[in-house]
Amino acid sequence: MEKRENYLYYGDNIDILRNKIDKESVDLCYIDPPFNSKRNYNQIYNNIGKEDKAQTIAFVDTWEWDEAAIKGFNEIQSGSFPVKAADLIISLQKILGNGSLLAYLTSLTIRINEIHKVLKKTGSFFIHCDPAASHYIKLICDSVFCSQGGDFLNEIIWHYKRYTAKSGRFQRLHDVIFWYSKGINYTFNDIREGYGEKSGKKDSHYKQDVEGKWYRWQKRKGKEPYKIYLSEGRRVGDVWEIPIINASARERLGYPTQKPIELLKKIIKFASNENDTVLDCYCGCGTTIDAAEELKRKWIGVDITYNSICLIEYRMMSTYNNDVSYKLFGIPRDIESAKALAERTDSTRKEFEKWAILTFTNNRAMINEKKGSDGGIDGKARIHDKDGWKDVLFSVKSGNYTIDMVRAFRDSINVNNAICGFMIVMEKPTKGMIQISKELGSYKGTYVKEIPKMQFIMVQEIIDKTAEYPFLEFTMEVIKKAEKKEIEEEFEFDDD
Repeated sequence: MEKRENYLYYGDNIDILRNKIDKESVDLCYIDPPFNSKRNYNQIYNNIGKEDKAQTIAFVDTWEWDEAAIKGFNEIQSGSFPVKAADLIISLQKILGNGSLLAYLTSLTIRINEIHKVLKKTGSFFIHCDPAASHYIKLICDSVFCSQGGDFLNEIIWHYKRYTAKSGRFQRLHDVIFWYSKGINYTFNDIREGYGEKSGKKDSHYKQDVEGKWYRWQKRKGKEPYKIYLSEGRRVGDVWEIPIINASARERLGYPTQKPIELLKKIIKFASNENDTVLDCYCGCGTTIDAAEELKRKWIGVDITYNSICLIEYRMMSTYNNDVSYKLFGIPRDIESAKALAERTDSTRKEFEKWAILTFTNNRAMINEKKGSDGGIDGKARIHDKDGWKDVLFSVKSGNYTIDMVRAFRDSINVNNAICGFMIVMEKPTKGMIQISKELGSYKGTYVKEIPKMQFIMVQEIIDKTAEYPFLEFTMEVIKKAEKKEIEEEFEFDDD
């Protein structure tokens, strides 16, 4: 089987789009950018109320009108963007004011403009929208694509059924997907769908021809009627009824915004061909690249959270039995790149913590996303012993750390009745710190040898793959199909 060139990038998609992906090299791009829809939309529109911090930590700053948002706003006005896109953002500022919604739209405008650059002249762009902001997003796409020779092709309605609770308004049972082309020539495969079991022989309008094929006559005003054969199928419309992923579905990974693979396969089949390149620069749990791989397309995936990268690697390994060839970029390969990840911003520092813990445990830990007083606990894992499930704690220190921090983590191990804890550090601990760790004594379980209850793990050891996580075989898998939600509930982190 021919190996296709595929790429998975861990990092900010704006950097990847500008520096890692060649201009006019992508045939199809699909994105499902995060939007803070859990808040009342009127609050977002009027810039009132607190931000919903449930969004992954790496995106929190994006939805605030801060220095990064102002820098992006000014960049759009710099003359390097389409004039209509710049005019649109200025107009939206007058309507929305300087708040989280304008910050979100500014961020999206910058990225959509870069996506336009990496698309081939025959390329297509699909953007999956929350209905609360789809009208603004369409204006942005119009200003970038239609002002540069592209075209708006379809508003696709993804319709689904689900349990609907009592409400004072109609339940939302659809998502919106906009389809744009970069130029007048683009790929559209007229793939037909079957009519279904209830059509055909049971329909009195259908007859059989001499070859036994079922057909009916289609009348046309002022023109000769023509035959429609059941075997040819029907053309697909712009309303797609595809079930959402239910709790027991085999493909379910527990990722909060996971979309069904059938939805992405449909998009890819209609708008690309085998060996075309498919890009998703908000790839989350990897549904787009999974669909692209299955359909024999080349793919490029980008995500800013290390959780997503781990989940994608797990997904591709388990789905294709390690028979997928791709290059992974952005993961620290030496101490310098690890320090660079830790020292850039608060968001990337959190990503450094995720990388350190998940790499050390082979993705068998749950990250503590909460901020505040946590006793230095940045993650937890659970191991099974003769007395049931027990906690293992993790603390990550990316720079200098104090003896008081070591004491606080030691106390957290005791207070939480954890069997042991690992402090992952850049700098070697002092003799005093080592003495504090030794005060906890050791742990000896049913299946593991005796080990210290508190250990220091050097980042360099993780990079060199010499750091041994002793409970690998007995630790609950966090990334596991259909059971993710229950596991997350087991891994609650206290605020204090």
